[in-house]
Amino acid sequence: MDAPTTTSADDGTSGGGGGWFTPRRPAQQPEDGAQQRPDGSGGPSEGHARPSDPSEASPGAGADGHPAPASGTAPATLAAATTAVAATDERIAAAPTGPAPSPQPQPQPQSASPTITASTPSPSRKASADAVLVQRTMAEIAPIADKVTSYFYALLFTRHPDLRALFPAAMDAQRDRILKALLTAAEHIDHTDVLVSYLKNLGRGHRKYGTQPEHYPAVGECLIGSLSRYASAVWDDETEAAWVRTYTTISQIMIDAAAEDELRAPAWWFAEVVSHELRTPDIAVVTVRPDQPYPFLAGQYTSLETPWWPRIWRHYSFASAPRADGLLSFHVKAVPAGWVSNALVHHAQPGDVLRLGPPSGSMTVDHTTDSGLLCLGGGTGIAPIKALVEDVAEHGRHRSVEVFYGARTDHDLYDIDTMLRLQQAHPWLAVRPIVDHRAQLPDAVREYGPWDEYDAYLSGPPGMIRNGVDALRDIGIPDGRIRHDAIEDLMAAN
Repeated sequence: MDAPTTTSADDGTSGGGGGWFTPRRPAQQPEDGAQQRPDGSGGPSEGHARPSDPSEASPGAGADGHPAPASGTAPATLAAATTAVAATDERIAAAPTGPAPSPQPQPQPQSASPTITASTPSPSRKASADAVLVQRTMAEIAPIADKVTSYFYALLFTRHPDLRALFPAAMDAQRDRILKALLTAAEHIDHTDVLVSYLKNLGRGHRKYGTQPEHYPAVGECLIGSLSRYASAVWDDETEAAWVRTYTTISQIMIDAAAEDELRAPAWWFAEVVSHELRTPDIAVVTVRPDQPYPFLAGQYTSLETPWWPRIWRHYSFASAPRADGLLSFHVKAVPAGWVSNALVHHAQPGDVLRLGPPSGSMTVDHTTDSGLLCLGGGTGIAPIKALVEDVAEHGRHRSVEVFYGARTDHDLYDIDTMLRLQQAHPWLAVRPIVDHRAQLPDAVREYGPWDEYDAYLSGPPGMIRNGVDALRDIGIPDGRIRHDAIEDLMAAN
């Protein structure tokens, strides 16, 4: 039986909270012999231009790999489910449990909201009925995305005022991230394997905010209420039912992923700053000691919260492979209006305590092959590239690794000495610094090669990654051999 539609609210909008979704709490018992990868996912990583962790079957998945619906609901295709990811993206989740630091006045950065666009389904794959209705809604709200988002939060904080204290005091960045998540979801509307993994990764990441299954209905009812108000020209009972099925499905995937992860790892780690090295006036290498073992893979990243900006989390890549002493290092560049980055570069000092979320990302090395590595690192994007080089060295397999280290000026090659020392120690490694004020790192790669037998890794500013992916495709490297972190996460770094 299909999930029931929501009842209309007194103000003429849908989503009055008529009990349309009751989350199912998974059994809290680990399976015998269950194994967990350090990144929280199961199975080996696989290469593709990915926005999240590698694909894996979700708890309760059917034989076709699609998630089974929650009890009493009809299954929604993940093609439809993806567009609703934005409403449940980790940026609208509740903040960490426990006493929070006193709120501080926060600067209000000036930033234009992104434009929401609806993607066109792949011509080789027919979109489901729910996907068509969800996409039609997206197209309708695209010109007024900012109003939709504002109204969503107005509903959420009016109907559930207890949730307001769990969010950052300033909501500008929050709203932008939700819109970027909508864009990402629409862009990958037909990539079911990627989206299952994406949703499970979000569910695991929600734990650091203290998100509970009972929080999902509040978000869902306000999402439906906001959409029904601003997409009224195309809104009807069928559309509402499609969104309810979609939201119910993705919510249950995330709830199940969080419950499974709770059996294996803490929601967050405390980490004490043990050293702070200022490499340039605006770049610092920050090294921390977690309060308990922190398993991760070279090439991954984490989310980080500072005591200066409670409830504001930013993503930073690990700057080394896992170390015997358990220390973690990050390369941080202070950017204009970057609350977290400026705090880490200009205020952090040994003894300060940060919080770390779980590791994420799949820009990792497949050690079962002998393929060469073609690595493009721009600016502080050299940090995870350095970690990948160390990872190859530790595995003792002499694979060809070609590193292009791009910067606008010599001054910006802040870690070149480290990379050259690695090159001197490992004959299979070649490091090529590329200094160009136009930052044309992808163009420089075309002059070398061929790269037919290489897996490509890109890390740096979002623009560099987009241009780099295009350049690598142009020279014949297939998408399945191009790896990079999520563009939306990079844009959210500060």
